[in-house]
Amino acid sequence: MTIELGVSELAATRFALSPLSETVAGLRSLGMRERATRWNRWAEAELARAPLDLTWTWPLLAGDRPGWPNFLVPAPATARPSIEDDLAALVRTGPDDVRASLRRVFGEDLPALAAEPERGLRVVAAELRVAHDRLIAPHWPRIRAVHEADVAYRARMMAAGGAERLFAGLHPSVRWSVSGLTVTGTGRVRLGPGGLVLVPMALGPSNVLVKRHTATQTTIRYPVRGSGELWADRTRPVVPGAIRLLGRARAELLAALRVPATTTDLATALGVTPSAVSHHLRVLRENGLVARERTGRTVHYALTPLGRSFT
Repeated sequence: MTIELGVSELAATRFALSPLSETVAGLRSLGMRERATRWNRWAEAELARAPLDLTWTWPLLAGDRPGWPNFLVPAPATARPSIEDDLAALVRTGPDDVRASLRRVFGEDLPALAAEPERGLRVVAAELRVAHDRLIAPHWPRIRAVHEADVAYRARMMAAGGAERLFAGLHPSVRWSVSGLTVTGTGRVRLGPGGLVLVPMALGPSNVLVKRHTATQTTIRYPVRGSGELWADRTRPVVPGAIRLLGRARAELLAALRVPATTTDLATALGVTPSAVSHHLRVLRENGLVARERTGRTVHYALTPLGRSFT
């Protein structure tokens, strides 16, 4: 399917992180039972201990249907919305848009939400908030760090080669040409107002998800870089050669940075003081083994290709 982007849409294209998107993707992953990540196993055990009440939400996500209602993940209005921001956008979805989305997924066998969309959306938002707090919030700092590192990497790709290089590296199914953005799949995309919103996903499937109908901006949700290391134990054994060359403290720090992290994250994981972490990070950065990216008041550290060779 081809997404035709004019100059104004391309100029307005942006990245955004979305805690609600991860919440919905996580629930969908649990419902499909197709993945066996460390998070899936943890979430299944957590729900076995204390199940969630998803009376209104679960029928929208579970089952073997290829799709689900897109209004559950509205385009984030800002680059880094809170879960409250995301849920407020969900609740603002118009009744006609809710019913149209439900018909595209369910045909005439509509769920209860179609009968009273305004009240139903408030109930769905409340259920998703509890699901987020239980299943996503405990891991959000780690997920967000991987998101931030991904967006920083994509920004460098765009700076080096423009939109062509950005989209070429987004996913193997995505291609950029003079005719527009092409994504492997079928169907027609009705471009929403404004440019695209590119949303990295840690808990979603391995393919790209494109909103084909939307009242907000069209989103492309894609697998985040580094998801393979996302659930790795930060304290797992380090490479012996790295210890001999760098010393144990700095070698352990590099091993912990297989997943991007803040100074506080690293201090907590390694059981040392933030000042000690800062000192070692400064030395590692001066020697080209780690890099840092600032987002607002938060600084995340990540391995450079040279640093990764030591892990």
